[in-house]
Amino acid sequence: MGTISVIIPSLNDADFLAACLVALATQTRHPDEIIVVDNGSTDATTEVALAAGARVVHEPLRGIWPATAAGFDAASGDLLARLDADSVPAPDWIAEIERRMAGSDHPAVVTNGGVFYGRNAVVRWIARNIYIGGYFTVIGALLGHPPIFGSNYAMRADAWTRLRDLVHRDRADVHDDLDLAWWMQPGMTVVRDRRMLVGVSARPFDSFDGLARRVRMAFHTMSVESREWPPLTRRAERRRAPVWVWEASGLPADPDGAVAAETDGEEPLPA
Repeated sequence: MGTISVIIPSLNDADFLAACLVALATQTRHPDEIIVVDNGSTDATTEVALAAGARVVHEPLRGIWPATAAGFDAASGDLLARLDADSVPAPDWIAEIERRMAGSDHPAVVTNGGVFYGRNAVVRWIARNIYIGGYFTVIGALLGHPPIFGSNYAMRADAWTRLRDLVHRDRADVHDDLDLAWWMQPGMTVVRDRRMLVGVSARPFDSFDGLARRVRMAFHTMSVESREWPPLTRRAERRRAPVWVWEASGLPADPDGAVAAETDGEEPLPA
């Protein structure tokens, strides 16, 4: 399948980062590279990353998108797997990414939501059903394929090469995952794989104001995207395009020599 780099942007999240790196150390398929992007931390983020054997990249421009983009640029892997510092991937997370990316449909991105931990049951319910549930349902319908969830996805390095100058990588005022999902080019597919399990902290949803701020930012992101690539135009261009055939990732060939195209959509739940 090739090599897999894990990219983790972090800003003053040393304690959460330590737990994330422990989870990566116990993967059934170990990552070939872990990159922690220090976004100007004043805590022990760098020390924690280095102690765990991760490579540290410093990005002075504040914002999740600038930090993530810097990590993608620095990565050497054929696949770029993305976590937040407070993400806790299941032991088979990387193995599942590798398995799904080797599918005959050759997705450009695989993603899933998160299993929220911490805070209380009400906060976790709001995070799961209103924020993430609404994101996958509403934005997915608008995009015509599953959106990308920033705490849990993997992308082909080839795709990033194509997208890095199209996305708003230097802007902190847009949701990085929604921006990336919007600019998926015609022929690039996004698949939701429910076997990709990641624990995600519910701390951003402690208050109604926190949830409202995220929703406002989503509307702002949609406004930015829609002006540059109108939704109807985007859908039409993607619908007409053949599925992108990836040649640089060492994927096994289909038995009949053809690539089977799969419509964007969710993978079935595990039996």
